[in-house]
Order: sequence, then C-alpha cells, then structure tokens
Amino acid sequence: MIRIETDDPARPDVHSLLSEHLADMFATSPAESVHALDHSALSHESITFWTAREDGVLLGCGALKALSPGHAEIKSMRTTAQARGRGVATRMLEHIVAEAGRRGFELLSLETGTEEYFAPARRLYARHGFTECPPFADYTLDPNSVFMELPLSTK
Repeated sequence: MIRIETDDPARPDVHSLLSEHLADMFATSPAESVHALDHSALSHESITFWTAREDGVLLGCGALKALSPGHAEIKSMRTTAQARGRGVATRMLEHIVAEAGRRGFELLSLETGTEEYFAPARRLYARHGFTECPPFADYTLDPNSVFMELPLSTK
C-alpha cells in the first residue's frame, strides 16, 4: 500500500532523489530557468514536504509552498524511476490539491518546463484541471517555463 506522509527533505533517500531531480532540471533547462528547490530550501517553514512510500521504499515526493493566505504553489513533484507508471504522481498531486483546499487556499499554482522532457508533467496537471496562466509570485515570463493554476473550492 502506498502511503503519503510528511517527511524530511534531508532524509538520505529523499536527498538523493532531490539531487537527481535538480541534476535533471539543469540538464534539460538553462540555469536561469531552473526553479526546483534543493533539500534545504524545501525545509523552509512556508513549505510542507511529503513523500510517497511503499513498505518504507521511497516512490516519490511533492511539496506545497504557501505564497499568501489564499495562494499556494506546488514544488518538487518527482517520482523515482522505478515507480514511474504506477500512478504515484497522480496520487501525490491529488494529495497536495486536497491538502491545499483543506488549508483554505483559493488558488494553487505551479511552474514547469516547456521542453519535451516536461510533457508528461504538463499532461498530468492538465488532466487534473490546471490551465496555463501568466507568471505568478516572483516568476517572470520565460520561454522555458509554463505556468499553470487551479482555482480551489474552499467550502
């Protein structure tokens, strides 16, 4: 059974996955267009970090960063190579969206890349109702970035 729980980004297996994530980001995008966070940045008090695990084995991670009282951002969605195709990213995304709604956020945003490498991520977000939007927070227009948002129901 896959369990999603808050976790420590500095935990050795997570640190390794995040290092792999950053390496891939720098390999596929110009340095000025890489907005992924390392394990120390993901430990900031404005960020909640989760991992997906099965029998203790790391399958993926994701984070929610509070930008303002009504606005949050998805950060550091990543699935391990061994877990790809098992629905881990979908489960993590659904968890983050539900948690953002539970916390009363009205808008959930994200930034991802324009390169073909990021096409599966863009499709995942679109399938879950995210639509393209202008840059948000401190982001600026960048031909290597796609910005997406999802209005949340705060019933």
